[in-house]
Amino acid sequence: MPPESLANSVRFHAAMVRWFSELTHHGMFATDSELRVIVWNRWMEAHAGRDGSAILGRSLLELYPDLVTRGLDYNYREALAGRISVISQGLHHHVLPFPATNPELEFTEMPQSARVGPLVDGESIIGTITTLEDVSDRLASEAELRKQIEVQVLARATAEQALRAKDEFLSTLSHEMRNPLNAVIGWTRTLTDRATVDPVLLTRALRVIDRNATAQVRMIDDLLDVARIAAGKLRLELQSVDVPVVALAAVDVIMPMAKAKRIEVRTSLDPTTPRVLGDPQRLQQIIWNLLSNGVKFTEPGGRIDLRVHPEGGAMRLVVSDTGHGISPEFLPFVFERFRQSDASSARRFGGLGLGLALVRELVDLHGGTVRAESEGEGKGATFTVELPAMRLPETTGEAEPTAWATDDAPSLREMRVLVVEDEADSRELLVETLSECGAEVVAVASCQEALAKLRLLSGLRLPHVIVSDLGMPKEDGYDLIRQIRALPEAEGGHVPAIALTGYANPEDRRRALGAGYHGHVAKPMDRLALITAIKRAALDGGIRP
Repeated sequence: MPPESLANSVRFHAAMVRWFSELTHHGMFATDSELRVIVWNRWMEAHAGRDGSAILGRSLLELYPDLVTRGLDYNYREALAGRISVISQGLHHHVLPFPATNPELEFTEMPQSARVGPLVDGESIIGTITTLEDVSDRLASEAELRKQIEVQVLARATAEQALRAKDEFLSTLSHEMRNPLNAVIGWTRTLTDRATVDPVLLTRALRVIDRNATAQVRMIDDLLDVARIAAGKLRLELQSVDVPVVALAAVDVIMPMAKAKRIEVRTSLDPTTPRVLGDPQRLQQIIWNLLSNGVKFTEPGGRIDLRVHPEGGAMRLVVSDTGHGISPEFLPFVFERFRQSDASSARRFGGLGLGLALVRELVDLHGGTVRAESEGEGKGATFTVELPAMRLPETTGEAEPTAWATDDAPSLREMRVLVVEDEADSRELLVETLSECGAEVVAVASCQEALAKLRLLSGLRLPHVIVSDLGMPKEDGYDLIRQIRALPEAEGGHVPAIALTGYANPEDRRRALGAGYHGHVAKPMDRLALITAIKRAALDGGIRP
């Protein structure tokens, strides 16, 4: 094509491109075959900060040398050769370096996508044409989509991990529950299958049965406590607590386990430690769980140290051991529920992985803090609990001890007790236990039998105390106490009653007391706790055993 005709063609096509470019919402510019700018639309003026009158006729590569630096001039050579190319520079990059160096204007750089192609007249290539698109919204949508996908992938992985953890926990629970049951059932059958039993063997068997049954009860209590905490139903019975006294009680409970493994337990209890506002039963549970954890993970011949002392305005309790220690990888998870450093079937240490989780939950409920420290496996562990000190008002004198509190002997001499229990084995055990303590016991199996017995004894030898189960068929312990309290005094309406039940959480206790019972004792029955509750109820009812 002659130069004059080529120039006319370029001008014609430039006019057409300019007219078309103003109809689009994208950037558009064109060059001749020498890469001189012949079209620069309003979008380019607005975003590049360069007016078309100042840029037309100038070399694109001189205006934007960065194109050469980044190798994008290749795309323009391809366009002059008749090939189309697409340039996509990603979220934090651009094709042209926006904003241009114009001190009077401020422009926001944007992610761009560019399409570079030949400007054609018939079969001749007379230049290039470039379209630029702001892809911020598209990339933001893609980023949001990726984020949602990542969230879904994480949620799925979390759900799968939760399922694996549940399966592992159920497997562990089955193992931990069956182990003590195996010992209880095995020794029970051994004793019952023999015509005569050596006294030494009998003593040994009973100790094994007692130890394993107690372990099962503690596992059940831990599971119930976790459920109560998760449901927000665990309540504290707050009062002023002398932590060293509670600590000594926890040590007494743990000593048989420690002695069995030849583990030395040392205590350092500062008598000047401030009292705290807390639930003594739950505080003892905290200390017992920490000591129990130490016994479990300490080798025979090792040592556990328990220290209680004041620390600033707080009470500090420290339990340290010379045992297995905690790996740095597991240390951040040591207080999580159902987490164990080794959950395999070949693990050395048993348990459900709940003890330390309960420690943290109970300490939190008391407004305190707990932390774990260890230098690694084989180097022992240290657990530190801090609770805020309680300021007590000045008091004068001491309260007179009650008769039942000063009478240490577990005796119920000359006391009449009516037992209401639908399960024959439990009823027989209660009769035997209370009779051994000197009580005169009458036992019945239902609510209606109990009311009939009261009518029979009215005015003559009414029981001093009623001990009743709560969960019974047809009419339960709540129905019984309502009907008893509706009776005249001469027919037993005033007789104090104790609820002895497997419904053992604090809500059950409050409900029983609210219904008219004077005390609440949880199953499995603690003999001393039941006797103490009976004697206290008798005193509350004006009867001195």
